[in-house]
Amino acid sequence: MREIDPKIEISWKHALKDEFNSEYFYELKSFLVEEKNKHVIYPPGSEIFSAFDNTPFEEVKVVIIGQDPYHGQGQAHGLCFSVPDGIKAPPSLVNIFKEIKNDLGIEIPDTANLEKWAQQGVLLLNATLTVRANQAGSHQNKGWENFTDSVIKKLSESRSGLVFLLWGNFAKAKQQLIDQKKHYVLQAAHPSPFSAYNGFFGCKHFSKTNEILNKLGKKEIDWSL
Repeated sequence: MREIDPKIEISWKHALKDEFNSEYFYELKSFLVEEKNKHVIYPPGSEIFSAFDNTPFEEVKVVIIGQDPYHGQGQAHGLCFSVPDGIKAPPSLVNIFKEIKNDLGIEIPDTANLEKWAQQGVLLLNATLTVRANQAGSHQNKGWENFTDSVIKKLSESRSGLVFLLWGNFAKAKQQLIDQKKHYVLQAAHPSPFSAYNGFFGCKHFSKTNEILNKLGKKEIDWSL
């Protein structure tokens, strides 16, 4: 088996070296090479690991877990819930902005690019890091979930005092990977229009996160964009 040398931020490359040298990751890479030969894949290859490149391992303070990249043209850029500048905010992100306004009084921004959060220590992690164009969930169960579960476990084991925001049943299932004696887990409904009124609106996760960070002596997140 050939060693895989991914283009990913150096602290993550070190932290996840066992994953990159594993059989499942080799199979995942082979699958992606084959997919790219036949289909359009999102996000672009250089942005698959954007969440890691923007938020080095030791700088993570908050983890937000999404499920899949957006599958529309120009939307996915490697950060969960986020879209690049100039792309309209998808419905779930609009609801996230509404909750931030209700919670903290921050006006809904013109941009839907969350890189500013990522650069302050918010790891915006999708469970699956790629998708076939216009086919939601098309790269699920190909190996990415093994990889991102390992990311969560590695953070849980090696760091302390992280805040995990788990929105919706898919994200809530990840709590079993987190040592809740060392970390903080906040749960709510998913911000999707189908569920936001069932417990996402009013969750106040953004102010609660900053209260925890403040208590730990860490710099709070500026949730404005």
